[in-house]
Amino acid sequence: MRKIAQNARMSQSSSDLPAISPSAERFLRAQGIVPALLRAIPGDASTRRYWRTPCGQVLAQVPDSAELLPFLRVQRRFTAAALPVPQIVAVSLRHGLLLQEDIGTCDLKAALDAGESADAVFTAVFPILQGLAMAARKHHFRPPLPAYDAERLGQELALFPDWYLRRHLALAPAAIPWHPLGELSRQLVAAAQSQPQVWVHRDFHARNLLLRPAGAVVMIDFQDAVLGPWTYDLASLLWDRYWDWGRERRNGWIEAYRQGLGALGVAVPEAESFRDQVEAMALQRNLKILGIFCRLAYRDGKGEYLDFLPRFWGYVEDLLAGQADWRPYLPLFQAWSPCARR
Repeated sequence: MRKIAQNARMSQSSSDLPAISPSAERFLRAQGIVPALLRAIPGDASTRRYWRTPCGQVLAQVPDSAELLPFLRVQRRFTAAALPVPQIVAVSLRHGLLLQEDIGTCDLKAALDAGESADAVFTAVFPILQGLAMAARKHHFRPPLPAYDAERLGQELALFPDWYLRRHLALAPAAIPWHPLGELSRQLVAAAQSQPQVWVHRDFHARNLLLRPAGAVVMIDFQDAVLGPWTYDLASLLWDRYWDWGRERRNGWIEAYRQGLGALGVAVPEAESFRDQVEAMALQRNLKILGIFCRLAYRDGKGEYLDFLPRFWGYVEDLLAGQADWRPYLPLFQAWSPCARR
């Protein structure tokens, strides 16, 4: 499911978007909305279409209605747990239509770009992450969220050799040191599985956190939520594609988050152990992202994602250098830096 609320940030005029379907017109009229008053919201190259209504809502038209189901399941769970997500007004699964609250046009990236204090932003966001961690203890829906298990974690880590090493750097399979990479992957998977398993948004970053006009933060793009490591979303937030906050600031925020969990009555590890947990998830995620961005560039024609490689490569090298168990891998990775291809 595309970021419905996020799409509402885009320009309001688009002459090349098609008119809404007859089924969408009937759907809107049943909600008391005049179809002629909708304004198209340009999206990406997908077949999904979006419109803003005059009633403070966004209409999404999804050709494959099955795409709506994961979004609706997670939205129901998050709403029941009082987690901040857009409210759904009406749904037609048969026609792939969703009418949802329009949160507005400002995400956390825009707020930070405008000069908002990062400390203030994260202070507002941490309760949401802590709410996700607590919700898994209190709410037991059936079916449960999918497990972020060893198989899935391993598949994500495999994106790095498949797309970064083999496709981006054009390394032959025989030139890739599969054994040490496999050992590192096993360490990261074991570290993830040893952590408490909680509700995980799985794409928790500044562009997926919108601000209501009054300033409250709302999550979007949460349809891929899983039951997984309790530090994953924190790592996603702090190792960002747009800003490198630096080790010292990240460590301060990690400790503030840990103390916040403890204040809620959660048994938390000592500061160093918790930081190790966060960094293990950060390393797993950043290696995955290097693979994903190369896949987006070479498979999907989105070459702009290659511009982000140096930042995430810097994260990987910093993480490898920061823990004794990973330091032996650092020389291996340094030979694969983004400049190695050019």
